[in-house]
Amino acid sequence: MSTPENRYFAITRSKTLHRAAGLNEALLFAGDEGYIWLDYIDPSPESLAELDTSLGIHPLSIEDCLNGDQLPKLDLFPTYSFMTFSIFEPTSDGFQAHELDLFISKRFLITVSRREVNGNAVLSSMEASIEREMDTVRLGPSYLLHLVVDMIVDHKLMAVEGIEEKLDADEDAILRDAASFNLGSLMDSRRDLQVIRKSLFHERELVGKLVRKDSPFLIEESLIYFRDVYDHLSKYYEIAETAREQVTNLMEIHLSLISNAMAESSNRTNAIMRRLTLITTIFMPLTLISGIGGMSEFTMMVGSTNWRTAYLILLIVMVIIGAINYILLIRMERSAERDFPKSR
Repeated sequence: MSTPENRYFAITRSKTLHRAAGLNEALLFAGDEGYIWLDYIDPSPESLAELDTSLGIHPLSIEDCLNGDQLPKLDLFPTYSFMTFSIFEPTSDGFQAHELDLFISKRFLITVSRREVNGNAVLSSMEASIEREMDTVRLGPSYLLHLVVDMIVDHKLMAVEGIEEKLDADEDAILRDAASFNLGSLMDSRRDLQVIRKSLFHERELVGKLVRKDSPFLIEESLIYFRDVYDHLSKYYEIAETAREQVTNLMEIHLSLISNAMAESSNRTNAIMRRLTLITTIFMPLTLISGIGGMSEFTMMVGSTNWRTAYLILLIVMVIIGAINYILLIRMERSAERDFPKSR
């Protein structure tokens, strides 16, 4: 289990970002005009206990932060709003989903996150982003909330684009050699897209509530930024839906190519069986005649002095019968081929 890490910051109206040693020091730096940003990484119940005692965060909200398995949602409380997002960390084989919990009020923004697979904090680059956007971030917690949410949405686009590239590679592999293609790759993509789609759907609803001013802690001037986030989430949701349809189409193409290969193999087998049947049908009467003609009774029937002539005549008759059988069978097969499209 990772070691909990707490980071405390104060953002002032004078465009400064102060790193504090604790919650009380951050409140002192912020003063009456600024606000604080608290970032809890892999928190323990003990590290989040100060939120209840110092900032009045409800124990149910703290419990949701510790569960780590929540769908994106928005809970409204008298003194703050609590929301949950899903953030996707790009990895070599797709992405890793993490939960990001946020608390916002007029005086603070609190983020609760887990470490990435490589051990880095999810919001490790947020300090640099705040420094770049200090002109707007200093105006209130709702602008910092937008900065965090915008970063989350960008990670979702990277996850969707990664799956799209994987699907394009799978399509090339299917068209190149459907028989050796691992269908499990498409199943993995479909499962990942289901996770992304669920996240995008709920987060779009969440941001829609923010835009409708369900939370009183977002200032009016910042709502235009969240409308832009809402548009991005709607667009990415449509892209995810298109990718899901592509997975279904690739499965159908794979099944069709496999079926065609099996049908081609079956046709080759049928052609071989037809040839063998043709040979057998031709030689069946000849085998019967040769069996009778080869007996000693045939020599007795034609006489012992006429056997040379009789056997020559027998061979000629067998050749004629074989030729007639061959011609009749070929005509019957051609007639069946001509009649097949009509019956179909």
